[in-house]
Amino acid sequence: MSYGIPAAEPSAQVPVCPRHPDRPSYVRCQRCGRPACPDCQRAAAVGFQCVDCVNETKRTTPEVRTVYGGAVAAGKPRVTFGIIALCGVMYVLQWLVPNDGIYQSLGFANYYAEPQYGEFEPWRMLSAAFLHSQGFILHIALNMYMLWIFGQALEPLLGRIRFLALYLLSALGGSVGYLLLTPLYTPGQPLYGVVGASGAIFGLFGAMLLVQRHRGGDTRQLWVLIAINGVIGFIIPQIAWQAHLGGLITGGLCAAVLAYTPRGPRQRLLQAAGLTGVLLLLIALSWIRISL
Repeated sequence: MSYGIPAAEPSAQVPVCPRHPDRPSYVRCQRCGRPACPDCQRAAAVGFQCVDCVNETKRTTPEVRTVYGGAVAAGKPRVTFGIIALCGVMYVLQWLVPNDGIYQSLGFANYYAEPQYGEFEPWRMLSAAFLHSQGFILHIALNMYMLWIFGQALEPLLGRIRFLALYLLSALGGSVGYLLLTPLYTPGQPLYGVVGASGAIFGLFGAMLLVQRHRGGDTRQLWVLIAINGVIGFIIPQIAWQAHLGGLITGGLCAAVLAYTPRGPRQRLLQAAGLTGVLLLLIALSWIRISL
């Protein structure tokens, strides 16, 4: 025979977590003094704070931003490393996927920007920037090295979101430059594609030039670097100098928007509007080109 034994009521003196009333909590928040269970404790400079006080501090503390409006991000340039990793993965897939499937699916040629041929795939203008030539290992090596150098300088200055926008718009601008400065596809003619991050890298060149000039720094070495890389595009065959030029101009435009937008409460809104304007300009130029 079993006997029912009433459960003892919790003592009113036992502190419980406000978020989890079923959990006795003997650790108190250093800020508000309320009990906090292990799940609601956050380490502070001295002792612990409850999660509510930590969130309130985040809401009331002004966010530290760079002179160009981006949120200050300490540590490694994650966007830069993320782009490098993505390009590396895509390069490996180019070797692994049979029948050149990655290049055939994501590489860009003017043919795919002309709706009259029935395969209008404008996203290739961006996706091509994450592929590289399989027959020339220095193509990806040099591009990723330049991205690593300039990304570490620009990403902390601009902020991660602005840097990513700059990179993607420059990559797109490289394809638009190629579209504008090369003949459109003619049926029966060989179809030449273009791949590589060079347009985006030249966009970083242009952006760094504008930023350095805005900060009052010496730009002579940048001009030399741009000139050398520009000349190489004309000397070595099968290098799309058109994409380099398109990326350089686009990167400069994006940097001008970010650098010369007046600081203040509307800075982010004006920068977003300016970068959107650059995107719309690239779309308009592409549409005018394929409509002629």
